[in-house]
Amino acid sequence: MAHADDLRAEGATAELAEHVAHDWRQAELSPRERALCEFAVKLTHLAAEIDQGDIDALRAEGLVDAAISDAIQVVGYFNYVTRIADGVGIDDEPEWAGAPD
Repeated sequence: MAHADDLRAEGATAELAEHVAHDWRQAELSPRERALCEFAVKLTHLAAEIDQGDIDALRAEGLVDAAISDAIQVVGYFNYVTRIADGVGIDDEPEWAGAPD
């Protein structure tokens, strides 16, 4: 839920934030946003399989190398912070109780 709150803080509608929180694949995303989400998932789960085709797909949606680098760093940072929090046993915020993953 924290990420949905972050999206709303960045100007996303409540509806979009809720869709993304539950399943971004069902959200009404632009092709560019969808490409970034697909890239983020692959980078998170299959980082060793990222190849030139993945970068080219982002470029095809208008992202320049600096934006692609930013995306890689943001995804990497969120993955890092999540693993640290999980590793040291940081509890979820109380308001997240019962919220869907």
